Amino acid sequence: MTTEAKIQLTSSELGTLWVTYIAVSSRLIVYDFFKDKTIDKEAQNILTDYIIEYENTKNEIVNIFNNEKVVIPIGFAKQDVVKEAPTLFDDFFHIMFLRQMMKLNLGYCAVYSTMSYMKEVNDVFKLKYNISNKYYMMTTNYLLGKGVLARPPYTTMPKQVEFIEDKNYMSGFNLFSDKRSLNTIEVGYINEAIEDNIFVMQLLTGFAQVAKESEVKKYFIEGKELAKKNIALLSDLFLKSDIQPPSTWAGRATDSTTAPFSDKLMMFTISSISTTALGFTALGTSFSMRNDLPLKLAFISKDTFNYAKKGAKIMIAHKWLEEPFQMEDRNQLIKIKE
Repeated sequence: MTTEAKIQLTSSELGTLWVTYIAVSSRLIVYDFFKDKTIDKEAQNILTDYIIEYENTKNEIVNIFNNEKVVIPIGFAKQDVVKEAPTLFDDFFHIMFLRQMMKLNLGYCAVYSTMSYMKEVNDVFKLKYNISNKYYMMTTNYLLGKGVLARPPYTTMPKQVEFIEDKNYMSGFNLFSDKRSLNTIEVGYINEAIEDNIFVMQLLTGFAQVAKESEVKKYFIEGKELAKKNIALLSDLFLKSDIQPPSTWAGRATDSTTAPFSDKLMMFTISSISTTALGFTALGTSFSMRNDLPLKLAFISKDTFNYAKKGAKIMIAHKWLEEPFQMEDRNQLIKIKE
């Protein structure tokens, strides 16, 4: 009689679960602090309900790791938050932060699901995707209802189908010819990039106020200036097509200078946002059909990459960057046996 071999975690599944666990452990701390500092009851209820559901994701990953006898990552815990610290952001920003993280989650879950083979692993990312989609819509509707979330630009509805006939449709470099107006696909990606940079600028403003390490404080200030530079560049693209850029959101940092989070947690938060921004910018570039736009977006990607790389070096220097699970070093094993 033969017995069916136990299906083990693959390297990609182990990697995606590790990344997800680290991220979840960091986010739960932030959400819990925001919940306790939120005054608006509706906003507080959104955060409270989300934390309860999000905990399930973390618990499912722990169950898989335990079943596979995998060591549980350290991630982030109580030592990374000061519960008694005054609030660093207002209520609107608490919900905006949750909304932005839901956008990140939706992208990661879609990718990680395609890297999953074990049913239990796929179920984790399906659960996380469904929760993220639910609360993305909930936070969006909350902010729209409060009148503090700028919608993307409107346009006249098309009445007929058109085909591209002129090679100049892709023009963007020629100084002596008019550039065509942006199409709706390009507007969508540019608007999203402006929205994301406004959020990051506000987040870094708060983090810079409370960072303890001078190196970290300087890093956050540098990131804030980079976000402002990106907003100006992207807004200029809109204005040249007679499109009004989205106005700055409500939702801002308070005047607190007392850190509610450890420098390690704040650095990790910015690092995860920066790496995601690289992927989104690359996606936006691939959909652009005006040849000047990829070049401008490439400059943003280059600056973002260099900024993220600098952040990783700071985290490594302070021993804040937990190492992902590694594949076996076969050459080292052979040397040991010799």
